[in-house]
Amino acid sequence: MRPAAAWERVVDSSYGNSMRNHQPGKVGSIPSEEESTKDFQRPAETSNEIVAAPNGNSRGCLYLVGTPIGNLEDITLRALRILKEVDQIACEDTRHTQKLLTHYDIHKSLVSYHEHNEITRAPELVVAMEDGARIALVSDAGMPLVSDPGHRLVVLCVRHRIPVVPIPGPSALLSALSASGLPSEEFLFVGFLPNRSGERRRALEHLRIEDRTIIFYEAPHRVAETVADAREILGDRHACLAREVTKLHEEFRRGKLSELAQSLAERPARGEITLLIAPEENAAPGAQIATSQSIAARVEELMHQAKLDRKEALKVAAKERGLTRREAYSKLVDALDEHENTEEV
Repeated sequence: MRPAAAWERVVDSSYGNSMRNHQPGKVGSIPSEEESTKDFQRPAETSNEIVAAPNGNSRGCLYLVGTPIGNLEDITLRALRILKEVDQIACEDTRHTQKLLTHYDIHKSLVSYHEHNEITRAPELVVAMEDGARIALVSDAGMPLVSDPGHRLVVLCVRHRIPVVPIPGPSALLSALSASGLPSEEFLFVGFLPNRSGERRRALEHLRIEDRTIIFYEAPHRVAETVADAREILGDRHACLAREVTKLHEEFRRGKLSELAQSLAERPARGEITLLIAPEENAAPGAQIATSQSIAARVEELMHQAKLDRKEALKVAAKERGLTRREAYSKLVDALDEHENTEEV
């Protein structure tokens, strides 16, 4: 689960006046079915009870609502309307979501939905939606299901033919990518790497053959180790460390992984971090690794250290040497034949 974002009331100077003049609940002329009802005016409630369906003959719906990743102004008019109109809001942390609802004068019943209770909570919500309830699922920050719980609930809704409607919103990974200066035509979002060093290094080994920009979420107390491991395993690539995106202390550190490592040693990063690593720059064949090691030995090393199967290990070894997979396979077969002949002698 991604660490909870702290809502920031401080925004760029260009937004300062609009923030001071903002009237909670007054967001343009948004059509709403419930704004004039007494039900909308009741105080927000936090409960573990699933709301009863308003109309047992209607079909419910699940809305996946994107919420701000730091700056409270980063929410769409549609998202605000949906949050006002649904029967209940399912959220990771009811206290955290209540701050957003209070800011926009939204009064709705909240129910917790997080990684520790989703096995039992998801079926309860589905039953309510089958009876006609409209439920909004939100995470603490950004789009639900992106490094956050919610997959189990969506799968159940699809299985029970309950409509699932995405309400787009902020995304830390896309915001960071757009401002990183790294190639953005194609990218791979990995999420969080494993906490343990050995597992993290094995995961990075699997990414050695990746030729797209790679995006990670990382905790501030582990990011220095991750950058060091990435430099050792992936090479000294161009990278960007995006910190506290959309918040008061937003920062982008750009440079080679070696330069980011030095920067983190001098000034450790705090807050929420997105790490982006560019594809490897074109290199001459064989320039990436010492040629003294045979391709067969490298394949065995990758299979042992990174827990890759032989096919994946061969792909990595081939790319390191600038060979096609066919050429690498031919060299591997020749090496194995030579080894068998040596043993027979």
